[in-house]
Amino acid sequence: MNFFESIRVSLRALRANKLRSALTMLGMIIGVAAVIAMVGIGNGATASITSQIQGLGSNLLTISSGQSNSGGVKGGAGSSNTLSMTDVTKIPIDTAIKAVAPVSNSSGQVVFGSGNTSTTITGTTQDYQIIKNVTMGTGRFITTQDVNNSARVAVLGPTVVTDLFGDANASVIGKVIKINNVPFQVIGVTTATGSTGFMSSDDMITAPISTVQERLIGKKTVRNILVSATSEDQMQTAQDEITAALHKAHKIPTGKADDFTVQNQADMLATMTGVTQTLTMLLGGIAGISLLVGGIGIMNIMLVSVTERTREIGIRKAIGAKGFDIMMQFLIEAVVLSILGGGIGIAIGFGGSTLAGTALKMSTSISPTSVLVAFGFSAAIGIIFGVFPARKAAAMDPIDALRYE
Repeated sequence: MNFFESIRVSLRALRANKLRSALTMLGMIIGVAAVIAMVGIGNGATASITSQIQGLGSNLLTISSGQSNSGGVKGGAGSSNTLSMTDVTKIPIDTAIKAVAPVSNSSGQVVFGSGNTSTTITGTTQDYQIIKNVTMGTGRFITTQDVNNSARVAVLGPTVVTDLFGDANASVIGKVIKINNVPFQVIGVTTATGSTGFMSSDDMITAPISTVQERLIGKKTVRNILVSATSEDQMQTAQDEITAALHKAHKIPTGKADDFTVQNQADMLATMTGVTQTLTMLLGGIAGISLLVGGIGIMNIMLVSVTERTREIGIRKAIGAKGFDIMMQFLIEAVVLSILGGGIGIAIGFGGSTLAGTALKMSTSISPTSVLVAFGFSAAIGIIFGVFPARKAAAMDPIDALRYE
């Protein structure tokens, strides 16, 4: 019996037990669909975060405080208070550095009338608008005078406007809101920039750093200092100048560890991309376990099929079929189940990825590589887990098989 005849006989055997064949494929369908959907969501998150970081500008440098050390236990970067407003004045504005802005963050409950929301309050200076490419929808951004006078003024993100006033297009300029019971006058609303799912500048309030330090935090700490290089080519020069200036300001001797860290945009992007790619691989690996479960299911059903068709095997061998022909028939049945299940799983995976992206309000991206890997893996599982039942069928003695009841 040739190869095509084996395929025809295998398909006829599968059609004879449609329900069992469908249930056997279920494990492969779920496995392939899960792998494609999870990888698609992970790739979409990576692309979204990359776009968000690149949208901040390709020439951004972030200075963070050093690590705290308590009882021999080190905290993460930024856990100590080693940066101050004095450090901001020590960083030179020159041909390599365009703007410098300190940042102090606080969370707070914001209230206006019956509306309230909990959000992040970012204390900073006027250069924050240049560094972060902030565009105003209405009103104005904070000024040097606001910072010098510790003015109680605030710039709202559009999400905050919606949460407080019930309408993103509400006229809010001049309204007085309360942040942790401290009154602030609204002077502007930023344009929407979107969210990565991890961060959103739309759900944020910006205020003068002096006001945030005095009224909300209660101490003059600086969490980060943002620096904008004049161009991407000047990034390394700007980083060297920042390091030299802070070494001098902090009186750090040669050879001693820095009490601050300087990260450029490429470092931030590489870190975030690495995290999301690791999570994508983890999710894909977890989903891939169901493929193995599906393969075991195929092997079990094929063993049952071999037992049920023992007399058929005996008859075929008695009229001249070789062991190879029998093995090929059952192996083809296992592979067909895997491939059909993989094909259906791909379609469901695409649909599931799209639905998940819609529910999470983020784009998803399914790469051809993930589809090929999932489909190829499902076919390979059909071969691997189909070999044992196929060999068991091929090894049957025709006389014993004909006697089987």
